[in-house]
Amino acid sequence: MSKITEHQHSEEIATTLGKSTHFDGVMRFKDSLKILGSFHGEIISSGRLVIADGADIKANIKVGSIVVGGIIHGNIIAKEKLEMLASGKVFGNIKTAKLVIADGVLFEGKCEMIKDPDSIDIFADNVAEIKKNVEAVEHMGVL
Repeated sequence: MSKITEHQHSEEIATTLGKSTHFDGVMRFKDSLKILGSFHGEIISSGRLVIADGADIKANIKVGSIVVGGIIHGNIIAKEKLEMLASGKVFGNIKTAKLVIADGVLFEGKCEMIKDPDSIDIFADNVAEIKKNVEAVEHMGVL
């Protein structure tokens, strides 16, 4: 792992589930969680989740951000950012605002990027409607 990557992930982790930890159920947390062992169920948080190299996760995940170094079988929604390290393996669909994928990642699934709700999607309107809007703006002398 490069020094830059190590520095990026050296933020303080509030809670760590160790290598010998096996958790089944629903996990909810606020700050940050690092999983070194195995987890089966569902993970929900507005915080940051780190799945370490060697961790085995079978869960649907909804978090603020996630770093994947281990194996995940399940769908992931990361509102802010999803980062897959070279050792990461994801078998499931992902949905995120920002996506970082290292060389060597194994990803099998679909990816959907979360759009900014305030942004304008010019492809959502038909061509006639777009032309009408452009002509109206031109008529006002703006263009």
